[in-house]
Amino acid sequence: MLLIDNHGCVCHANLVAEGMLGQSSQQLIGQPVVDLLASPEDLDTLWSAASEGSVVVRRLQARWYVSGATEGRSERLFDTAVMVLEEPGLSVSVELREPDAFQRIGREERQTALMQMNQSLLRNLGHEVKNPLGGIRGAAQLLDAELPTRELKEYTQIIIKESDRLQSLVDRMLAPVRRSLTRQEVNVHEVLERVRTLVLSEFSDGLAIERDYDISLPEIDGDVEQLIQTVLNIVRNAAQAILGQPPTGADAPGCITLKTRAARQITLHRQRYRLCVVISISDNGPGIPESIRDEIFYPLVSGNPQGHGLGLTLAQNIVHQHGGIIECQTGLHGTTFEICLPVGEPQGRRA
Repeated sequence: MLLIDNHGCVCHANLVAEGMLGQSSQQLIGQPVVDLLASPEDLDTLWSAASEGSVVVRRLQARWYVSGATEGRSERLFDTAVMVLEEPGLSVSVELREPDAFQRIGREERQTALMQMNQSLLRNLGHEVKNPLGGIRGAAQLLDAELPTRELKEYTQIIIKESDRLQSLVDRMLAPVRRSLTRQEVNVHEVLERVRTLVLSEFSDGLAIERDYDISLPEIDGDVEQLIQTVLNIVRNAAQAILGQPPTGADAPGCITLKTRAARQITLHRQRYRLCVVISISDNGPGIPESIRDEIFYPLVSGNPQGHGLGLTLAQNIVHQHGGIIECQTGLHGTTFEICLPVGEPQGRRA
């Protein structure tokens, strides 16, 4: 956020603006805004908002100069919102966001609403299933005790075993909803290596898991077991998709790539963070079927006929509990899931 005075100079810059423009507030304050914008037409558009009394807020994409510690001065495109101010001595306020930030905020809000709906659905489903299931199992046990022959008892044993299987499924559905996070310092590479070992032991033939780690990443505050479960759900889905159908490209081996990178000055759930850890899980499988691409985080939706459709729902819930987001890109050449997790506390007020 920048405040521009009547002379066209910056008179206030918050911490986020410092990070985005690569200058301290002491450097920014007093600078003409013309020196920060990279093109004259952007300046004209910016100031037209202040001169048109009928326009209170104007949104545009503008190129700004960004100062870097090593690469010097460069240009960056930011989503820019300009609001006319009526305060004495002030002309406009300028809000900068990363490109497509407004669309991303919308996606985050939809994800949050979906997660809350999923949690409510899972709780209600668990309640509606467990009560009659207990009655069915109890009746089957009583009937089993009254039946005279082993052949007849085989049928009641099937009822009891299937009831136990459904009970186990419901418990797995509800476990992440009920369980609170047990937070500690977590090295994401230890999480990924644990998952890699588990999946390679389960799918020993026809699958390679490559690593592309940024070993300088700091630890995050999280629940190590739930993070392992999140990544395991995604990687196992990828392995099943690859081995179920030939991977993309002639004679291409099945491959999953685990990648980590740092992302700076990221807004998650309207909170701004100086640093985030990004985990990318990519595969060269056939991609997610187009018919369910918009519904993959819904419970009981699965492209695997043998799957329960809960893995991605639970993964999304866990990521959101950690203050992060999870996104998916898929096509004919494979699928990539990207998990963004914050490091430390958010900066200042809500973005």
